[in-house]
This record gives sequence, C-alpha cells and structure tokens, in this order.
Amino acid sequence: MNDQQAAQRARSFGAAASEYERARPGYPDAAVDWLVPAGVRTVLDLGAGTGKFTRALVSRGLDVVAVEPLDEMREILQQQLPDVRALAGTAENIPLDDDSVDAVTVAQAWHWVDERRALPEVARVLRPGGELCLIWNRRDHSVAWMRRLSDVMGSSDAELIDMDRVSIGAPFGPTERFNVPWQRPMNLELLLEMVRSRSYFITADASRKERYLADVRSLVESDPELSGGESFQMPYRTYCFRASLPDG
Repeated sequence: MNDQQAAQRARSFGAAASEYERARPGYPDAAVDWLVPAGVRTVLDLGAGTGKFTRALVSRGLDVVAVEPLDEMREILQQQLPDVRALAGTAENIPLDDDSVDAVTVAQAWHWVDERRALPEVARVLRPGGELCLIWNRRDHSVAWMRRLSDVMGSSDAELIDMDRVSIGAPFGPTERFNVPWQRPMNLELLLEMVRSRSYFITADASRKERYLADVRSLVESDPELSGGESFQMPYRTYCFRASLPDG
C-alpha cells in the first residue's frame, strides 16, 4: 500500500462513522489501568474517533481533551460526550499549547500517523515527564476459529502491525509494554457491521464489499464453533505501549 492509498484509508472512516461507533469494541479495564499512569490529571486523547477510548478516560475522572481530524467521527464523539472538549486536528498538528497535558493517548490510530512529525509534536504539548500511551485491540488469532474468520473477513491495517516491533522513538525514553486477553460478546449482525467499519471494506468496490459480507455470513452460519446460537464470544488481545519524556 503506497502513501496515497494509506491516506485514502485513513480518511475513509468518516463515511462509516456510525458503523464504527456501534460495532467497534471498547477497551478492557486492565489495559486502561496499566496504560494511564498514576498521577495523571490532564489527558489528550489523540485521533479520538467517536470516543471509544475517550469514554474510558472520562470514567476515571480525568480532564480530557479529544482531538480528531474527521468531522463525522468528531460529531458522534460530541454527541456521546458533550462535556469533553473536542477539537479538529492531527497528530502532526495538535491544536494545544506547549506543556499543556500530562499524557497523550492514541487508541487504534498511531499506525496512521507520520511518526517523524508526530513524535516532536506530541512532545511539545506534554509537560516534562509526560507520557505517550498507545493502545490497539487485535483479534486473537491463537484461537482456531478466529484464524478461519480472519481468512474470510480480511485484516485491517492495525492487524498487520508486528506488535513485537512497536517502539516509541526519541525524544521519549524506553518503551514499556503490556498486553491482556479478553472476550467480547458478538453476534452475526454486529460482526457484519464491524466489517463495514473497516477501511479496507469502505474503500473497496461494490462487488468486493458483497463478497466480504457473504463470506463472513457463510462462515458464521456454517462453522461448528459459531453456528447454532444467537451469539458467541469473540476473543481479543489488547496491546499497550507507553514511554515518558525526560523529566526536566
């Protein structure tokens, strides 16, 4: 995928903002509790989308500002979290003052940014000793039926990242890592909606979209581990990374 295609996919989520909000998972408490360091009060949720991770921050009593480049995604965030300040912006151009937040969180979005420009920009808005915190949900392919599902469902850009190689670069210090397995209740219609929220689906032509949905429906209805019930448990593993700026 070239830079132009990547940019097209990154912008595509606005066309499926409602599907994204309804179908995408939240984040397990264990991951959020590890990711956000003790003592943090003010957090920038960067690339906040419809506010999936923003909710977890707000629920912990933190002072949160959300930055999201896509109007459609930001509109839903504002509807769901009217007390959160939501601003248009990107990781490469953050609309905040220098030294203004204790932590920056990026949920399911860091793979879309230009790290060479984003790292110094994130460092600019962080206070000394502040932390950059990255998190991704991934389908757990150690489960056999999940591998079969991914064969027909396809992989998102986030699922192509080698999590063992994720590292937060300078001017931040060493990267700390944590991951946790968990499960999410799922049914066929919610799963199909989740497929519709994927960038590779949104940017596909009509015939390929029909094929994606038909293949996923066929697998769920025929696979012995998925068929026969109204719902099933979808296994995930959530990966977390954080690194600190020098303190002073």
